[in-house]
Amino acid sequence: QVQLVESGGDSVQAGGSLRLSCAASGFTVSNNAMGWFRQAAGKEREGVAVIGISGMTKYAESVKGRFTISRDNAKNTTYLQMNRLKPEDTAMYYCAARPGGLPAKDALSIATYKYWGQGTQVTVAS
Repeated sequence: QVQLVESGGDSVQAGGSLRLSCAASGFTVSNNAMGWFRQAAGKEREGVAVIGISGMTKYAESVKGRFTISRDNAKNTTYLQMNRLKPEDTAMYYCAARPGGLPAKDALSIATYKYWGQGTQVTVAS
């Protein structure tokens, strides 16, 4: 049974920090590309950060320098450290997995990610 369970979402003031966690079961994180995606109210879901099997990472320009994606293979868990949060970061954040690793292009695209969690809400007050 494949499962991805996100946690760590909360309401914070602008400038604050949060760390999101994605606990995986039923598959091995180290053999998948893992990603964080978000969807704000009334908006399309967008890629935030991804990490490949090799540890290569890619970030959306809007979060580069503020967010860091990482994984702990022993815990089969993927993290998103979010610093200097802005109201524009308010969204439901989803963890996803892509068997086989990152695609050659468009690594932040949601299209080819196979497994998805239920999401965790992040709200940043101005």
